[in-house]
Amino acid sequence: MAQCVQSVQEFIQDSFVPMVAVLCSEDAEKITRKNNLNFSELLRPFCRLTSEGHVRDPNNQVQVVKNLRISVNNVVTRPSVPTSGVHSPAQRRLLSAVVSASQPAEGGVANVITAGDYDLNISDRSVKASVPWYSDWRDTLTELSTSKHYTATTPWFEAYRESFLQSMPASDHEFLNHYLACLLVVSSSEAVPVEQFHKLSQEQHMIQHNGEYTNPKWFIPNTLKYYVLLHDMSQGDEQRADSVYEDMKQRYGCQGCYLLKINSRTAAAGTDEQIPDPWSQYLNKSSLQTALLLNTVPSNPEAISVNSLDNTHPLQLETAIDMPGSLDSLRAIAAETKTTTVYTGVAAGTSHGTCLTLNDHNRLRLFIQEFTFRGLLPHIEKNIRQLNDQLVSRKGLSRSLFSVTKKLFGGGKVPEKSIAELKNTSGLLYHPEAPELQIRKMADLCFLVQHYELAYSCYHTAKKDFLSDQAMLYAAGALEMAAVSAFLQGGAPRPYPAHYMDTAIQTYRDVCKNKVLAERCALFSAEVLKSQAKYSDAATLLIKMTSEDSDLCSALLLEQAAHCFINMRNPMVRKFAFHMILAGHRFSKAGQKRHALRCYCQAMQVYKGKGWSLAEDHINFTIGRQSFTLRQPENAVLAFRHILTNDSQQTATQQGAFLREYLYVYRVALPQLTLPCINSSATRVYFGHERRLAEGEKQAATHVSLDQEFDQDLAAVWQDLEEQVVAAANRGVVPSTFYPTQCCLNSQTDNLHFPLAVVEEPIIVEVAFRNPLKVPLVLSDLSLLWKFTFKDFSRPQPQDIMVGDAVTITNEKEAIAPRTVQKDGIITTEVIPEFFMSPEETRVARLKLLPRQTGQLTILGLVYNLASTPSTGDSTINSPSATAGTSVRGRQDLEIQGPRLNQSKEEKTSVSHGPDRRLDPTITPPMPLLEVFFLQFPTALLCGEIRKAYVEFCNVSHVPLCGLRVASTHPDFFTFGSSSLATPLTPLSPTSFENCSAYKTLATPPGATPGSVTAVTLVSAADFGSGGGGVFGTGGKRIAEIPLGEGTLTPGESTQLPLWLRGPDQEGVHEINFLFYYEGAEKGGKISHRVLRHTVFICASRSLSVRATACRSNTLPEEEGRNGSMLVFVDVENINTSEAGVREFHIAQVSSSSKQWRLHKCINPLYHYPLHPNLLSLPSFLSNVFLPPSLFLSPFFICYLVTHPFFFPLLSSPLLPPLLLFFSSSPQIISSTTPCADFFFRRCQPSESWRPLIAVETQGRHSRSQGAGPGGGTEDITGVVRKCNEVDLDIIVLWKAFVVEDNKQVILEGQLHVALQTIGKEACSLRQKEEAQEMVLLKFKPELPPPMTRPSMEQLSHLIKTNLHYPESYSHSFVQKSLCMVPVILTLSNCSLAQVDAIIDLRHKTTSPESLEVHGSFTWLGQTQYKLQLRAQEVMRLPLRAGFLHAGVYNLGTPRVFAKLADQGAMCETSQQTATPGLIIINST
Repeated sequence: MAQCVQSVQEFIQDSFVPMVAVLCSEDAEKITRKNNLNFSELLRPFCRLTSEGHVRDPNNQVQVVKNLRISVNNVVTRPSVPTSGVHSPAQRRLLSAVVSASQPAEGGVANVITAGDYDLNISDRSVKASVPWYSDWRDTLTELSTSKHYTATTPWFEAYRESFLQSMPASDHEFLNHYLACLLVVSSSEAVPVEQFHKLSQEQHMIQHNGEYTNPKWFIPNTLKYYVLLHDMSQGDEQRADSVYEDMKQRYGCQGCYLLKINSRTAAAGTDEQIPDPWSQYLNKSSLQTALLLNTVPSNPEAISVNSLDNTHPLQLETAIDMPGSLDSLRAIAAETKTTTVYTGVAAGTSHGTCLTLNDHNRLRLFIQEFTFRGLLPHIEKNIRQLNDQLVSRKGLSRSLFSVTKKLFGGGKVPEKSIAELKNTSGLLYHPEAPELQIRKMADLCFLVQHYELAYSCYHTAKKDFLSDQAMLYAAGALEMAAVSAFLQGGAPRPYPAHYMDTAIQTYRDVCKNKVLAERCALFSAEVLKSQAKYSDAATLLIKMTSEDSDLCSALLLEQAAHCFINMRNPMVRKFAFHMILAGHRFSKAGQKRHALRCYCQAMQVYKGKGWSLAEDHINFTIGRQSFTLRQPENAVLAFRHILTNDSQQTATQQGAFLREYLYVYRVALPQLTLPCINSSATRVYFGHERRLAEGEKQAATHVSLDQEFDQDLAAVWQDLEEQVVAAANRGVVPSTFYPTQCCLNSQTDNLHFPLAVVEEPIIVEVAFRNPLKVPLVLSDLSLLWKFTFKDFSRPQPQDIMVGDAVTITNEKEAIAPRTVQKDGIITTEVIPEFFMSPEETRVARLKLLPRQTGQLTILGLVYNLASTPSTGDSTINSPSATAGTSVRGRQDLEIQGPRLNQSKEEKTSVSHGPDRRLDPTITPPMPLLEVFFLQFPTALLCGEIRKAYVEFCNVSHVPLCGLRVASTHPDFFTFGSSSLATPLTPLSPTSFENCSAYKTLATPPGATPGSVTAVTLVSAADFGSGGGGVFGTGGKRIAEIPLGEGTLTPGESTQLPLWLRGPDQEGVHEINFLFYYEGAEKGGKISHRVLRHTVFICASRSLSVRATACRSNTLPEEEGRNGSMLVFVDVENINTSEAGVREFHIAQVSSSSKQWRLHKCINPLYHYPLHPNLLSLPSFLSNVFLPPSLFLSPFFICYLVTHPFFFPLLSSPLLPPLLLFFSSSPQIISSTTPCADFFFRRCQPSESWRPLIAVETQGRHSRSQGAGPGGGTEDITGVVRKCNEVDLDIIVLWKAFVVEDNKQVILEGQLHVALQTIGKEACSLRQKEEAQEMVLLKFKPELPPPMTRPSMEQLSHLIKTNLHYPESYSHSFVQKSLCMVPVILTLSNCSLAQVDAIIDLRHKTTSPESLEVHGSFTWLGQTQYKLQLRAQEVMRLPLRAGFLHAGVYNLGTPRVFAKLADQGAMCETSQQTATPGLIIINST
């Protein structure tokens, strides 16, 4: 049960108190009426004694009476309600009004009851008053102070219980509510007060002993009469009152009369002294009691018709057939609530006790105490003695009944008959002087003065007598009071006889058919069981007492049973919720709508979110109805919202019924809709015009659209591109105010800043709707709600507020009434006429706003008409309530929660969210708007294929456009050409690219020899890096300035430029991103620049594979001025597998680019070497060579090292032109112009000329530093050695492919690049796929830097290149001279940039038999060992002589060369690579 304010002992004691009647004279009534009170009301707040009283039992033992309360009432002689066993209609109205008037406090602090796994929120903060399973009270208090277990009070139940007990009529089978005494009150202003006392005494005697008056009932014939002289201090003569009182004491005794002085101040006196009003809390009860007697209590306290709303099972949802009627009932209820009148009982604002002072209050309190201690208690004590004497004398018992209690009850008990066996003699009446009634009277008197032990003995004796006489009504009363007396005995070991109460309840209800007494007995027993923590027994008892006779009583008992379930040691929360629903249903039937709503709301806490969807629907539906009848439209709409938005298992027909109820409640209630559901966080906002579709051959830039899914990684790529192009436009520095452009905002974008929109450009808001129902929804006239604040951005500060800078307007009024004139001059709002949603469908709506002025815009939400369509199988589709009037207009707000803040410590320890401003755009002044179209743009290319397309740039705004740039993730994919070289443009709109070369060509000069160099051109990388010369950024991402005619595009102007494309070197599908950047002519605006995005997907197919290797040449060039040569081997493989209809490839030209090397000639013409299977050699000209699939072409070339006077400065200045050479046939392709040179300089694997001049390792290669010179002293040994083998040579192979498309042949062109980096290391035109990095262990300690690696023996063996110069044959006459001496020149070339110490050892001879079989042995003449020092890149010639004794073939390659760096003293000399065999033929003449 719920916790009561009183303990169970106090409750029982206050339920049975001594009754005192009041008879007043007319003058006395006038005196009390000055305070708006009668005499009984005047005494009521002071009827509880604050001091202890004493009585003596028949054994002369003193019994202490504590906290005694008496009940003082006026004598009412009106016939009482017959005791039929049920409440009369007046009593029902009284109890209903009492319960209705007692409601839970609104706005109070919520109390959370922890019951098992549930936290129940109940609006009360009372703590349990008793926890019986703790033995020590100190432990109990400690537990209560630290425990989370609370319980709720139910004041309406206590008020009902109190009124129920007070409204019970006096019964003949018990005397507890019979009057014991009568106060006779006379005014001191009476002419003869004693005579008036006599009249009142005669009147009381007549009422008690005259048979005409059955009401009120009196306890004993000799009723105590107490004479009270009432004196008005403000008017009466106090001396006369004292004299009259002295006369009264002489006549009635000093203990039988009292002088009461009141009204010490007049009503017109000042109100400076604030006197408390203790009467208010009692007057409402009194007024209801009076109304009961006058039969004027309203039949329904809440004045709400019950209708058929509640004529259903508590867990049954209404069917579709019942719904029209129920909807009509809602309309009827809505009409009735307009005329609701609530009975208040007492007029508001009435003051009481206005003539009384605090001293008067004390006099009243003292009067009650004197009356009780001097009159009432002695009178009760005397009657107990008299009754005891009478019983002893009549039954022949011992002198004192109390002394023989043990003899009476100790043994020899006669077995009692069961209730079923007893004869129904509930109508049996005893004579008033019958001994059985005398025992009952004595027991009641003892109970009233708290002598519970003697009372229990008497009740037990009377019970046996009544049972023997089969007087069941009397027996049940004795059993009830015996059980209560046994419980109230202080310190007695006797346990509570619960079976007495069960028998009494069963007897009252089944035998006597008196449900009122059975209910009273159950209330007492439940409180006792609860105090003993027997909550299960108490709940069972309360549930048994429910019936269909009284909905109000059943509801209260079910609610208390529910509270019992959660107060158990192991709370039964689901039983609590179930019985709260039953209680709510009975409350509703009883007309107690507020209590019904409260019960359903408390039960909802248990069922919510536990998967009990049908139960949730029933509870929410009932809550919605009850809230609607109680004029709580907010709660009604909220409850219906839960039914219609959550995933429901209801049928479509039932959901349609729910929806119609919801629409009706909404139309009467609120303008805030909840259907369909809106996922606010999924709202997307797009700024700008929607993407234009392709127009003929034109393909529009993809840019950003709402049809694209957001990709976080791709967004980072776009942001990186924008940062680069912004830095390029601002001299390499990104401004501090830079913020990346976001055209489409969603939940994953950064929405902390106010987005920027442009005036006269649309704002599209995409809202995600979800229909949770199984019935369709129709939305009409759907539009956005907004508010707008004017602001002029052309002025730094607002000058005049009246102009409109601070004026905020909204379209809410216009949106609610769509037929009104809209504010299109400020914001043009698009309206969607109809938006249909199928059952359980998720659909997005895109709504558009077009701002016309600058300022701050805030998008608030949406407004629309909501209607339901009849579902299939709905039997109510033809009803007026189902088809007419179910369309309502309302709004839904878009409330987006920002990201959770998690930066500071406070934010991490709390839950706080940042702002999300995607719906708060700032409207800025006009800006240029660029549209880009692509013509003849391919979707598939061969690897390295060159294709020419066209780009059209259009300025579709009213503002000039300038500063056009483009950035791309693949800068090697495209080029706009080199404007500095004045590349002639091809026709703007060619109809086809068949046989139309993308390269610029010229005729081959006359006299060109096969395999020779046809041209050498000096070009600059800066001319091709970005088309316009501006190159910024690193990592291959570059920015190109797009050449415009006059640097700007005027409004409405368009221009078309050629665009060369080159297929990626790696096959597969490539995603290529373009970012076009442009600015407005006016600077300093809110938006500094704008961007346009474009994404293309290119499918690259395999074409050719070019591999090249560089080797040192051991022969000396014949031309002077050359200090080195090199052999380059080139392998070309056709790796195409006939994809895209490719028949064969044609090698058109080979070009090279280097700062140090140039190609000299091709040394393997076709007629020099035989053809091998699967191998083709180069013909006389490098042309007309066709490579079918899977065949190779392997030419090799001689390269010479260039001796340029600016050689070393070339290494340090990337702006000086490198050399570009090419072999070709007629016509010759000019590879030093667009597009060949562009793509060469834009290749993704740049050679030395591309890399920035910093001393770091990039892709396994070292770049040269500005400090590098002949000495090379600043470089480490590893770098110096590595540079000996470096090659700065790029090979460009240009090819043509013959493709068959649509039964006609098409010629495709392309170029491949090979970057030779190291001598002896093969380079390939194909990119090597990056291998996935292996997972490494996470290390928390920094690793030590790797030790310096020393150069390997292989690297040190290339410091010096050797070469022997000698005649191929030499003739000598061995007859004339036996020794033949041949001069030989040994050339030593230092390949490093540092000084080298070299040792030449000539003592080595070949002695192996295999060598001697090929050539003979000879001897070097002269010095056999030399120690030399060579400067950086120095070439030294050492003359030698070889001696031969016989003619023959000899190998001169026997000298051994050792070298080391000069500044590395600790390093040993390393043997250098020996020259290839140098064979000489010695002829004898």
